[in-house]
Amino acid sequence: MYPTGFVEPCLPTPSPAVPDGSRWAFELKHDGFRFIAHRDGGRVRVFSRHRKDWTDKVPAIVEAMLALPVTGATIDGEGVVTDDHGVTDFDRLRAALAERGGSRAPFLYGFDLLALDGEDLRPHPWEIRRATLTRLLRKASPGIRLSEHLDGDGETIFLHACALGAEGIVAKRRDRPYTSGRCADWVKVKNPAAPATTRIME
Repeated sequence: MYPTGFVEPCLPTPSPAVPDGSRWAFELKHDGFRFIAHRDGGRVRVFSRHRKDWTDKVPAIVEAMLALPVTGATIDGEGVVTDDHGVTDFDRLRAALAERGGSRAPFLYGFDLLALDGEDLRPHPWEIRRATLTRLLRKASPGIRLSEHLDGDGETIFLHACALGAEGIVAKRRDRPYTSGRCADWVKVKNPAAPATTRIME
C-alpha cells in the first residue's frame, strides 16, 4: 500500500560488533531526531519516529521537500543541526526546535526513500531505494542533504566514525526491503565516547 502520511520507521538492531561482508553498506549515525518527511502534492508533513508533527518547526526541510521535482515522496532521515565543524550537535537541534515559530537551522540527512510519485518503494532492496534517493537529492535545496554511505571494511569505517566524533555507524543489508519496526537488516554500533550513548532521546 502506498504510504499517505506517517510511516513507522525501520529501527536498527543494536550490536557491539560491526557486521562484515560485501552484503553490508555503512552510514554514519547522525545525532539528531529521526524524521519521516512526507510530501503529497503541495503539502508537506514532518513526523518524529513517534508520530509527533514537527512540520511547523522545520521550515527549511519543508521548503526543500516542496522544491523536489516530484508530486509526492516519503523520505526517512535524521533531522540535525551541525556545529562549526560540520558535526551534528543535539543540543543545538533541541534549542532550535524550542524556538517559537521554529528555526531554519535544522536540516534533514536523508538516508532512505520509502515512496516516490505514487510508487511504494519499501519492497525494493536497499540498493535500489538508495540509488533512487541519490538521484532525487542530487540538486536538492540545503534543507535536505544525502546521508552518504561508505563501502569497505566495516570495522575500519567504525573507527573512522568514532575519530570524527560521530554517534556511531549503521550497517544496512544491500539486498533487503524496508521493514518498519526493529529489524536485523539494519545494525547500529554506537561510539562509546559519543554523548548520545548516555542520553535518552525521543
